[in-house]
Amino acid sequence: MLNIADDIIKIAETAARQAGEIIINKKGLSSFSEKGNNNLVTEADYAAQETIIKIISDKYTGHSFIAEENDISANINEPDLWIIDPLDGTNNYAHQIPHFSISIAYARYGKVEAGVVFDPERGELFSAAKDMGASLNGKRIAVSRASSLQEAIVATGFYYDRGEMMKKTLSSIEKLFAQNIHGIRRFGSAALDLCWVACGRFDAYFEYKLSVWDFAAGLLIVNEAGGCCSDQKRNQLTLSSPGIVASNGILHNDLLDIVSWDNEF
Repeated sequence: MLNIADDIIKIAETAARQAGEIIINKKGLSSFSEKGNNNLVTEADYAAQETIIKIISDKYTGHSFIAEENDISANINEPDLWIIDPLDGTNNYAHQIPHFSISIAYARYGKVEAGVVFDPERGELFSAAKDMGASLNGKRIAVSRASSLQEAIVATGFYYDRGEMMKKTLSSIEKLFAQNIHGIRRFGSAALDLCWVACGRFDAYFEYKLSVWDFAAGLLIVNEAGGCCSDQKRNQLTLSSPGIVASNGILHNDLLDIVSWDNEF
């Protein structure tokens, strides 16, 4: 059995840091293109992903991967699965906005057991292993203690769809403001949004559609920091969930009363 704390986490952290170096070195030099409506991809995405997969594959032969670029998609229930977003926040990166991250998760049979998210601009490395807590640069982190929405900063995100989903997000934001929350933030990296919930910078976060590589590491980091994650239909969050609602746990039901949505995507 693999020693997650001493082995998996270390290799994930090494891969994330090396990918971060590539991304920073290519900043402002990496050309980009559209792989979908308003969904950009850069040379840095591809180079970072290649580096991450090589580092992990050199250490663990036979492991499987789900990764954002080049349509690398294993079965989500593989016994040894790595879920990788080499550059979460590509649109920010392409426009030279310094807010993006690398997300790496390790899962066994559909359950995340280790996760790392690295913010190369701030040098912040978030890590978690199942039942072992979450940390930021080696120091234990915990979710906020905000006890009501009136005390909360809530983060959100917009999928690339500019139709019904965008309207629902805007409607939920309006309803949250009616609760007299402290504010709404939309920064453009779901992995970091989740980590910022985990360390108490945000009190909650919701987004109606994400890919598994956007949230796999972050969901474990939130849970291990004492928070709560579900989907927008009030179900337990899984790697197959379409979207995410995350909070410090105290606010979760009140948040879901406002942002829950049963539509299929």
